[in-house]
Amino acid sequence: MSPTHSFPFGEPISWSEQPRLPKCTTNLTSWLLANGSLTEKLKACCQNFEVKVLGEALLLPFAEEMPQQSKVWVREVLLCLDEIPWVFARTLIPAPLLEQTQVDFKGLGTQPLGQLLYSHHQFIPGDIQVAESLPNGAISQLAQSLGQPCQHVWGRRRFFTYKNHQMTVSEFFLPHAVAQIEILEAVPN
Repeated sequence: MSPTHSFPFGEPISWSEQPRLPKCTTNLTSWLLANGSLTEKLKACCQNFEVKVLGEALLLPFAEEMPQQSKVWVREVLLCLDEIPWVFARTLIPAPLLEQTQVDFKGLGTQPLGQLLYSHHQFIPGDIQVAESLPNGAISQLAQSLGQPCQHVWGRRRFFTYKNHQMTVSEFFLPHAVAQIEILEAVPN
């Protein structure tokens, strides 16, 4: 199936540090609030981890995302485990940060951003915020176009600080991931 619209797929989200967490599953909540690299956590669940780039460009962020910025580098990807999309990720990098680091954010291609951020100690992770996508919003429509029907998708957002600049990484767990997390967490260690 092809998406009903194209990049960018992000949407305005009301993020909260004191979120209303999903009532349906404590397992998903533990993944939403997990510290450390989500990339590494996902890689441990599959044979083949892949980043599929949906699009990258210098764009205006939504007012809720980075109100102080006029344009930011937006990167949207799907994190796929054994060829199945598990996570939709949206990263926003302000222009001054693009210019101040040795990191080539624009040249990442299919490299996972999370691996890069957690291997460079200059990027300081902030608190995790959790939110639900809009009912039938762009992220839900993306999930549906991937054959994963849903009304809403739960996600997390984290700011990473480098010197005086902040970038954001938002990660939304698609319905297939939620179902698989339930199975994984039900298996005793």
